[in-house]
Amino acid sequence: MKLVPLGTKGTFEKIATDADLASVLDSSLASVLSTPTMIGMMELAAINALSAYIDPGESSVGMSIEIQHVAATPPGHRVRAEAEVTKAEGRRFEFKVRAFDEVEEIGAGVHRRAVIDSAKFTDRVKAKAKG
Repeated sequence: MKLVPLGTKGTFEKIATDADLASVLDSSLASVLSTPTMIGMMELAAINALSAYIDPGESSVGMSIEIQHVAATPPGHRVRAEAEVTKAEGRRFEFKVRAFDEVEEIGAGVHRRAVIDSAKFTDRVKAKAKG
C-alpha cells in the first residue's frame, strides 16, 4: 500500500432507479432513494479514493459508518457521493462522506475502512465458514 495523503478524495455517481428505492425493501416505505443505497454509494466513493494507493493483492473493508440521511431523492435524479480522507493510521482510514442529489445535500457522516491482504482475509473467511 502506498502512502495515502490526507485530503485524498473519491466520488461515485448514479441515477436513482426503481431498484434503489426504499419501497423495494418494504412496500410500505416511500418511493425515494433508500438509506442503504446512499450508504453503499458513500462506501464506493471511499473505495474510489483509496484505489490508486492499494497494491495488487490488497483490498479494503468497511469498519464503521455513522450517517445522517436528511433529504429524500425521487427516482430519476442523479446522486453523487463524495469521500475525503480525514485521518490515516497505518492501514486504517477515516473519511468525511457526503451525498447530493440534483437539488441539495441528502446525507453526510463519517466512514472508516481498513486496507487488508485479500488472500489472508479470504483464508479467514473460509476457515470461519467451515465452522
